[in-house]
Amino acid sequence: MGRFGLPRTSFSCVYVPTNFQNPISRFSTISLKTQLQNGDSFDGKEQFVTLCSKGHIKEAFDSFVSEIWTRPRLFSNLLQACIPTKSVSLGKQLHSLILTSGSSPDKFISNHLLNLYSKLGELQAAVALFDRMPRRNIMSCNIMIKGYLEVGNLESAKKLFEEMPERNVATWNAMVTGLTKFEMNEESLFLFSRMNGLGFMPDEYSLGSVLRGCAHLRALFAGEQVHAYVMKCGFEFNFVVGCSLAHMYMKAGGLHDGERVIKWMPNCNLVAWNTLMAGKAQNGYFEEVLVQYCMMKMAGFTPDKITFVSVISSCSVLATLGQGKQIHAEAIKAGASSVISVISSLVSMYSKCGCLQDSIKVFLECKERDIVLWSSMIAAYGFHGQGIEAIKLFNEMEQENLPGNEVTFLSLLYACSHCGLKDKGLDFFDMMVEKYGLKARLEHYTCVVDLLGRSGCLEEAEYVIRSMPVRADAIIWKTLLSACKIHKNVEMARRVAEEVLRIDPQDSASYILLANIHASAKRWQNVSEVRKVMKDKMVKKEPGISWVEVKNKVHQFCMGDECHPKFVEINLYLKELTSEMKMRGYVPDTSSVLHDMDNEEKEYNLIHHSEKLAIAFALMSTPEGMPIRVMKNLRVCGDCHVAIKYISEIKNLEIIVRDSSRFHHFKNGACSCGDYW
Repeated sequence: MGRFGLPRTSFSCVYVPTNFQNPISRFSTISLKTQLQNGDSFDGKEQFVTLCSKGHIKEAFDSFVSEIWTRPRLFSNLLQACIPTKSVSLGKQLHSLILTSGSSPDKFISNHLLNLYSKLGELQAAVALFDRMPRRNIMSCNIMIKGYLEVGNLESAKKLFEEMPERNVATWNAMVTGLTKFEMNEESLFLFSRMNGLGFMPDEYSLGSVLRGCAHLRALFAGEQVHAYVMKCGFEFNFVVGCSLAHMYMKAGGLHDGERVIKWMPNCNLVAWNTLMAGKAQNGYFEEVLVQYCMMKMAGFTPDKITFVSVISSCSVLATLGQGKQIHAEAIKAGASSVISVISSLVSMYSKCGCLQDSIKVFLECKERDIVLWSSMIAAYGFHGQGIEAIKLFNEMEQENLPGNEVTFLSLLYACSHCGLKDKGLDFFDMMVEKYGLKARLEHYTCVVDLLGRSGCLEEAEYVIRSMPVRADAIIWKTLLSACKIHKNVEMARRVAEEVLRIDPQDSASYILLANIHASAKRWQNVSEVRKVMKDKMVKKEPGISWVEVKNKVHQFCMGDECHPKFVEINLYLKELTSEMKMRGYVPDTSSVLHDMDNEEKEYNLIHHSEKLAIAFALMSTPEGMPIRVMKNLRVCGDCHVAIKYISEIKNLEIIVRDSSRFHHFKNGACSCGDYW
């Protein structure tokens, strides 16, 4: 006898999806009581139903064994009860009894058995049973389609779908949802259109899937058409569809339309708040994410892991360390600090706020690490210029038998690029393609160009761009243009700038880089020509902005900014600091000034760069010896880089500056980048 007193019988079985629970399935929503009504009534049926619904399968079988043998359809109740408890072995024993009882040809019982194998991850058993079924119906095929989709066997699901002589709405819904799951979004939209043309009504889940597909494709027009269909079908106030609609609009760039959809929803729960915050983060409204987070808590909602990922990621971009630490504490309180996605966000947040040691601490405290977390930590090392540590961490990851993905190698290439590890970086690129079989994306080629360009291999870098199998964008050409500036290659800079401006004629950074290259060579006529072209084409230079957090308040500065309430004090402090720097040997690098003016004017211009203003304010406003963290939206100029080294030595403190490219840790008159940035 087997477990629970059931006789053991040998039979062939095979495999399906683990924990497959698809809300589209009408079959899975049939209650035990409804199923029982399909069989004969008997005394104690309510008790039998109750025992099965509570998972007391042994007691139900022992108490009503005679009724089960005389009414074989009662096996379906027992089979259904095995699913929540994941009782595969018990399900197999029940299968043996069904065979013994001679009721296996019954479609109703067979479908329940098929559903059990499918949902408990026994796809081989499900396939074997399906092949042996003498009589199948639409429900049998639907169960198999969902089973195939859950384990990733899309081809078998599509084949079975096409072979079905008849389909119902659940069939179409399952395939539409499945195609979206595998990111075959265009095919999903086409199938949805076919479904609609045949008169089948989609349910909330297939509509949600189609809208998610539109979001992934950023197909706003198609999404708007689906929205019109949603209203026609009366789903406009459905919660699942509403959140999917809002997500679609926000992902496709229609933030305000997405907000409007959420506002119209009759009830706003945590999922709606999360959708709104994620949408704002995707569209770059990071300050508003933090505002929405506070409003959500005031409304009485408790944040979950999805909330924390959006909010912590926003703190990363804004580099608001104080708020980031506070939210970390709230994540611990909410029990979300052990979730891998939250931990990865925390590693990134601390890294981007200049606290690499805190990133390392969070990483080491996590014992169950996935590829996302490893990649986040490798990226953190690279962002702080610790390429050797990034490589060591990758080697540890390989020892854990965890293969790197595209993001991992992108982080490694970035780390090598910013540390001058050209040969090592090229080895990693080859490893990614040859050993791991990963396809290099444009971002990987951009890192390779940066790697070669920084090391002075400009011709080789240009060859990579012109020979790579993907279309070049403005960013990869600008990367080479930056390298031309570093190595003062004026002729190549002209050629490369033309490529950038052909792709994006309004790109101000390329004009400024080209003007800088001419200015460093004292070609003022060429500088004037570049500036005239910018004026004629109405190209506006992106202003340099630096910000610093003092006492949990963010202070922002622009070059020559006189709007700050303490500008007079800051200006006076900077003059005194500059005098002391000059006494120690500091000489302003006026070559980075793009105007042909006298040296005094150039020096005044340099002194009032945004990062210098931010550092001066921080020095005036923080306790002596406390590290200062300044963030900048553009690359730190050469003069500021030299000046900050002097300031760190004079004030005997660490100054951490994050620019658009990486972190610089200034201490004792030196920078962590080794002047290689």
